[in-house]
Amino acid sequence: LNPGTTPVTTPSTTTTSVTNAQLQTMINDGVNAALAARIGARRPVQAARECSYSEFVKCKPLDFKGTKGVVELTRWFEKMESVFSISNCTASNQVKFATCTLQDDALTWWNYYIKTTTSEEAYAMTWATLKKR
Repeated sequence: LNPGTTPVTTPSTTTTSVTNAQLQTMINDGVNAALAARIGARRPVQAARECSYSEFVKCKPLDFKGTKGVVELTRWFEKMESVFSISNCTASNQVKFATCTLQDDALTWWNYYIKTTTSEEAYAMTWATLKKR
């Protein structure tokens, strides 16, 4: 040893042994934490709200007269289903809103149907049931 000189020390290294299972657990925990932070940072999604009749009408549903046969009926069904989807029309309003587009012979049929039941019962019918009538 030389007087006046500082002894040289080597840093010691500590090693920790980790099993593959422990390493996988640490990775999974890190990924889960990152995903949770990312999900928490997203904008909240607005809940879908029920459409009003005026919003339904703005989607321009077809009127149905019931005078041109199966082609007219099929087009009306297809357009109604498109309008239901675009306007977020709930199942509880589908028959009520769709039957407001009935005219002439089709409206006469619907009015007769309501007289044979009640309006509450008729409007409680599902769209699928109405399509079968």
